[in-house]
Amino acid sequence: MKKALIICAAGMSSSLMAKKVTEYFASKDKTILVDAVSASEGGNMIQNSDFSLFLISPQTMMMLDKFKKLGEEVGKPVVSIPFQAYIPVQSGIEQLAKLVEENIN
Repeated sequence: MKKALIICAAGMSSSLMAKKVTEYFASKDKTILVDAVSASEGGNMIQNSDFSLFLISPQTMMMLDKFKKLGEEVGKPVVSIPFQAYIPVQSGIEQLAKLVEENIN
């Protein structure tokens, strides 16, 4: 199973998006799990977890360069989520799912 992790300021809005995108993938018979953590846990998760892709929420953009550097060190992609893909409505969920599929290993 492929796994992607959203890194967010507090992890609350990202938890909702992660749940909805995981459900979207399941409805399409795709085995991709999306989870979420707060930015304070992000660096450790990039360095020490089995996630294949890390997604940086719009609220955490100021930390993108730091997280990208950590991702490069361990050979894992770190991608920013555009605002329009971070809205818990169908179009946002589909855009976030597309971003995951385009970038996950």
